Amino acid sequence: MTPTRVPFMSLVPGADAPLVRAAIDRVITRGWFILGPELEAFEAEFAASSGSPHAVGVGTGTDALALTLRALGIGPGDEVITAPLSAAFSALAIVMAGAKPVFADIDPDRLTMDPAATEAAITPRTAAIMPVHLYGQPADMARFESIARARGLALVEDACQAHLATCNERPVGTIGDAGAFSFYPTKNLGALGDAGAVITSDAALADRLRRLRNGGQAGKYEHVEIGVNSRLDEIQAAILRARLTLLPAWTMRRRELAARYRKALAGAPVRVPAEYDSGHVYHLFAVRPSERAAFQTHLAERGIGTLVHYPIPLPRQEAFAAYDPRSCPHADRACAEVCSLPLHPALSDADADLVAEAVHAWRPSPLATGS
Repeated sequence: MTPTRVPFMSLVPGADAPLVRAAIDRVITRGWFILGPELEAFEAEFAASSGSPHAVGVGTGTDALALTLRALGIGPGDEVITAPLSAAFSALAIVMAGAKPVFADIDPDRLTMDPAATEAAITPRTAAIMPVHLYGQPADMARFESIARARGLALVEDACQAHLATCNERPVGTIGDAGAFSFYPTKNLGALGDAGAVITSDAALADRLRRLRNGGQAGKYEHVEIGVNSRLDEIQAAILRARLTLLPAWTMRRRELAARYRKALAGAPVRVPAEYDSGHVYHLFAVRPSERAAFQTHLAERGIGTLVHYPIPLPRQEAFAAYDPRSCPHADRACAEVCSLPLHPALSDADADLVAEAVHAWRPSPLATGS
């Protein structure tokens, strides 16, 4: 077995370990574990870092999306247009809110939802547009904002992979009615478990989100609507506070590594999706080889880890077959090709160069190259 020289990533705390440990110890010593001072402080700090007046911590990024839709009054009988290339949880959140997911194909180069396809998918039942800032690349928010305003639709940003990203110098999550973030451990800002948050400039929307996440309570034991139990706990909030201080430097490092890859992969036998906005935060660095499985085997034989995000377009997932099984050919092709290379703040320049060298050494079959 070939030893792993460049793992795809590691979730074990590194240089941040002392900060993480101190944060956990602080919560344990205080003995307050739910809806306490750590969450309040994290919400204020994350809102400020994200350019928003309000942040509401919830249990997961999925809940962040679903509760935002509910707080906007979107539910049964409504349609929400979203991307077919994403984690399934994007569309699952729409179903959780009681609405129907409708898929609009992606831009084949940007890999985020295509505004023209989105506009073509609008029906009288459409209530919201939910673009996904995939892999940390902002979607074309100027066009989505224009469409939403012209059609009177809600605009909810799935920013679960895009912490601190900007689109035309505007922070993602602040362009629509709200933005949803995930702090799943693999994310650019990750907890040591599940966690999520919503940012918004709408104080009333933020208040309703706080109520919905806590069983619909307006006051203790006073439930004024049907809510859920989705509270970002104090330990995760404390960990996120510690790591948030490091996130700007981590983001800069991701961009440095991405630029290094782009330069090193010039002329390589893979397609590298273009960077459409300097606000890209590179949650993942995706390439498109012609023969993905063989390409991954080639890299694995050289001790380099890769992953696929995501192999099945959402309209072709069995879970969504009854909702909107429409054809999204650009998403179909991307899902069959995209492969993620190692990219994280702890990756060294030398390891990034090793990955690039291995990619250049890849030799797809002549048939695949000519297809």
